[in-house]
Amino acid sequence: MTNISSPNIWDTSLYQDKHAFVWQYGEELLQLLNPQRGELILDLGCGTGQLTEKIAQTGAEVIGIDSAPAMIEKARQNYPHLRFDVADATNFQIEQTLDAVFSNAVLHWVKEAEKAIACIHQALKPGGRFVAEFGGKGNVQAIAQALTSAIEAIAPSPTLNPWYFPSIAEYATLLEHQGFDVIYAVLFPRPTPLADGDAGMANWIQMFASAFLAELSVDQQIQLIHNVENSLKPTLYQQGNWTADYRRIRIIALKT
Repeated sequence: MTNISSPNIWDTSLYQDKHAFVWQYGEELLQLLNPQRGELILDLGCGTGQLTEKIAQTGAEVIGIDSAPAMIEKARQNYPHLRFDVADATNFQIEQTLDAVFSNAVLHWVKEAEKAIACIHQALKPGGRFVAEFGGKGNVQAIAQALTSAIEAIAPSPTLNPWYFPSIAEYATLLEHQGFDVIYAVLFPRPTPLADGDAGMANWIQMFASAFLAELSVDQQIQLIHNVENSLKPTLYQQGNWTADYRRIRIIALKT
């Protein structure tokens, strides 16, 4: 069992092979970004680089950054012709001002949202656009509740919830306070099938909910995952496959 105690320590093979939906769903977001030839675009939280490459294929110049060194290393292996740097969403700096900042499935890991938004605003040209999708209010609510209940039954202790799932009103207000004009915002359910049949939920927990496992022994981790699966099977398991109860927020904002 892989125990990932921090979002900065990722199992890149598990991410790329079993959770490709993260970037595959992001391809739809690229249509909202609408990258143009010659633009300079930042892929914020680029992971293993698949969407960074798709932006580059449009003729835009693109830089990928991620706070996880393992992700950047894998991205450089995947796409050696592109630029990838290790940097944090809350304090990154880019030498040139950007036409756009793009971010897919990242900002729900960034609890210091105001700092990230300030960085994004500072990096953009006037009129530059910020296009993002991430977990919104109610995202993985059933999974999170099952995890919390299972932990309380096994080893009651304060658990660091690693996620930030804002409402549209909350996030749009933060953007406006920093000097963005929010021109598009939507919150929508996106039930997401998980790969690997019966192992789908266990893989998801090990990949994305490792903070709930960090203080547990290996035996306790196994028990917790078993308890979570039993709790969620009536609602999120059907015909041999698991589904995650995702809700996503999409934002387009312009620097004023």
